[in-house]
Amino acid sequence: MASVLPILIIVLLTKVTGQEVENSNKFPLVVSTWPFLEAVRAGWRAINGGLSSVDAVVEGCSACEFLRCDGTVGPGGSPDENSETTIDALIMNGATMEVGAVAAMRYVKDGIKAARLVMLYTEHTMLAGDQASAFAISMGLPGPSNLSSPESMEKWTKWRENHCQPNFRKNVLPTNSCGPYHPKQDSNVGETTCLVDDVSENTRMMSSNVDFHNHDTIPMAIFDKSGHIAVGTSTNGASFKIPGRVGDGPIAGSSAYADDEVGACGATGDGDIMMRFLPCYQVVESMRLGMAPKVAAEDAISRIAKKYPTFIGAIFAVDKNGTHAGACHGWTFQYSVRSPSMDVVEVFTVYP
Repeated sequence: MASVLPILIIVLLTKVTGQEVENSNKFPLVVSTWPFLEAVRAGWRAINGGLSSVDAVVEGCSACEFLRCDGTVGPGGSPDENSETTIDALIMNGATMEVGAVAAMRYVKDGIKAARLVMLYTEHTMLAGDQASAFAISMGLPGPSNLSSPESMEKWTKWRENHCQPNFRKNVLPTNSCGPYHPKQDSNVGETTCLVDDVSENTRMMSSNVDFHNHDTIPMAIFDKSGHIAVGTSTNGASFKIPGRVGDGPIAGSSAYADDEVGACGATGDGDIMMRFLPCYQVVESMRLGMAPKVAAEDAISRIAKKYPTFIGAIFAVDKNGTHAGACHGWTFQYSVRSPSMDVVEVFTVYP
């Protein structure tokens, strides 16, 4: 009887706490958008090697920046209207809810590392533009550097030869050529515009030039062996964006969100639309209320699609027990996972 007692105590503690013993065969865990296999492998090596979830996210996203995943992450990717590449990035600690982010950062290639510097060495959440660059360099990151590449310049040149089409301008002249642009003098534009009547046209315009290869982000979520979560994102934004544009990448609750008590979320797609809904915050809060990850992800996507039926986007959701799922609209989505039960990174496909 005496030998049975310790076992009974362990069983009872497991039922009460529900985490340490239960999670032992589920964590660590790495989840990322798309088949960014090398990035997931880098995150897995880091977390399995004993780094914190925050540091592991930095390792994973840095790998994607270095490899310039899909041409939409890291330097040398999507050029803006002026041919320049700029960086948006975010990191979030799900244990402390601390966030560091950089937006429209020029001249510094290490987006996720710059975001971590903001979190570690300031009481701010986000720094932007040239001031973000200056801060990152002052804290030891290399720069200033030219973030363009032969590929991004070739892409920009072809766009200029196509009369700067498509672009993100609206209600401006000229409509079918490069700028300089000026507001269209139209009685239907301005304070008198009927928002309801313009919904379908605005939706078409905002989503028509978004696809897999020109408007993407890597969100990554990593759980350490104890279930502590961090998320991070990095992107060079939308191709041919208006200079100064900030997408959903550095916005906590939009591109990514994490809470140790609940789980995590990552989002990708048309950030200009998605950031208006904070879909990852919505997902985590829905899971907090008891929704399964699949249902929470589908619910968040449907809220956006109801208002913008032609938008393109996707979400992965993972709860504190390691259960993961995805949802998407307008494209077929894939996300990658590595867990202790897997010998290699596995890719999951989600259909709209």
